Amino acid sequence: MKIALLGYGAMGQLVERHAQASGSEIGAVITSQNAGSAKEIADRIAGHDVAIDFSTGAAVLTHVEACGLAGVPLVEGTTGWKEEEAEALRVITEHDGALVYGANFSVGVNVFYRIVANATSLFAAVEGYASFIEEAHHDRKRDAPSGTALRLREMMAKATRDREIPIASTRAGHIPGTHRVGFDSAADQIMLTHMARSREGFAAGALVAAKWIVGRKGVYEFSEVIEEILSNS
Repeated sequence: MKIALLGYGAMGQLVERHAQASGSEIGAVITSQNAGSAKEIADRIAGHDVAIDFSTGAAVLTHVEACGLAGVPLVEGTTGWKEEEAEALRVITEHDGALVYGANFSVGVNVFYRIVANATSLFAAVEGYASFIEEAHHDRKRDAPSGTALRLREMMAKATRDREIPIASTRAGHIPGTHRVGFDSAADQIMLTHMARSREGFAAGALVAAKWIVGRKGVYEFSEVIEEILSNS
């Protein structure tokens, strides 16, 4: 694949290394210093097979518009743009484009989603258990609760009809991304935990999504990509 990188921080550089190791080519690299308008970005990324965005929430709508104008599928790995989500999806639809987005591009986290959904359904069938979510990250992560925690609560709410599942967030030091889902009763407590050891999983997942979205149209959550991969395995 010929990949355009939108954002060139730690994640963008990691995606670059993984992409090159797998034989893909990195074409345009868009940073905050050279970005310009959506039209200017579109001109630079035209002809690429796919774009991967790990930038900032404030830049997402511009990048979505640029990819729509250029006809380039977009893998959106940035967090912190929930309030602009509806507008971003509208833009992609308007341009008949393609987008994969998700709160977390770790393959392990997306399998964890399925485990949590199944566990929540089981506990919803019995009385006396209260659900809760805990998440912790390093002090450089801006959004809290994390997008992953919000996604977990959304999935759990469908099984329990409880949209007030509490989330506790911690931002401190160098804590690796950690998400815990608990089911608590007077008799016992069950905890499910996912801990990210590094950012490698996010880069690998973004490339899985990039390969999957080439040649498609429409808007997809990364969980749908994983569902298809698991159903075909």
